[in-house]
Amino acid sequence: MKIATTTGDFEHYCSNDCDRIRELYNAGFRYIDLSMYNIAKPDHVYMQDGWMSEALKIKDLADSLGMSFVQAHSPGVNTFNTSGDVDFMMKSLNRSIEICGMLGIRNTVVHSGIQKGLSKSEWFQKNKEFYAELFPTMEKHNVNVLVENSTKVNMGDCYFINSGKDTRELVEFIDHPLIHACWDTGHANCEGNQYDEIREVGDELYAIHYNDNHGKSDEHLIPYLGTLNHDEVINALIDSGYKGYFTLECCSSLILKNYWLGSRRKFPQDERLVDPPLFAQRQLEKLMYDTAKYMLTSYGIFEE
Repeated sequence: MKIATTTGDFEHYCSNDCDRIRELYNAGFRYIDLSMYNIAKPDHVYMQDGWMSEALKIKDLADSLGMSFVQAHSPGVNTFNTSGDVDFMMKSLNRSIEICGMLGIRNTVVHSGIQKGLSKSEWFQKNKEFYAELFPTMEKHNVNVLVENSTKVNMGDCYFINSGKDTRELVEFIDHPLIHACWDTGHANCEGNQYDEIREVGDELYAIHYNDNHGKSDEHLIPYLGTLNHDEVINALIDSGYKGYFTLECCSSLILKNYWLGSRRKFPQDERLVDPPLFAQRQLEKLMYDTAKYMLTSYGIFEE
């Protein structure tokens, strides 16, 4: 199994994806999960007229470094929120799929919509209609869109694929050959059992987001900083016949001053130490790669 990680690891340390990719390379990574989670802004380079040349820049850089784009995360928008610009949200999602096509990325995660007050059947139907709007772009560029499990800790009663069974059920309900699943180990750690749940997703599992936490909140920590049972997950991946990448999504191991799970206490008189420094993220990135390599090597499944 080959190790990948997200450019989101350096989202707040670098101003562009070229610099983020160089940071991943220096830490030992050769396979890239392109984070487009935050591109749904009119002034983002991928949403402007020159977006194709920007995508080609990162493709040329990755090629020159011997790196490959293997996975992506599309914008973290909620098109069920009609108080926002739904047309622009859809444009950003379609743009992310177009970029995947240019970079040869076969799998991108697109979060399902959320809305209070829906029953499970209503939620399934509304999300089927949502994903159907992406079918033409997916088919044109031959890109798989992956639904992702979540957790009640994050979504409360607004989301209905927190288990492996329900995740697979949504994939089968949407019923399109380019719709599959991604499994987030951190979300699942907040729910409990993982071995049986991953087995339930089975051959619909096309990608993973591997991250740790303490089972109470979605912390996105590097392995061994939380309570995730790594043997359970690795055995489940092996026994389910998973063929994808070992993709890490541990981009909140160092906490910035403004964090969605809780901001750092403020001291207005001086903020020199309010955010973790770049050198700490660089060291953590190398540790993350070495730890993932150790885990996969222990099971005889590490691939360069």
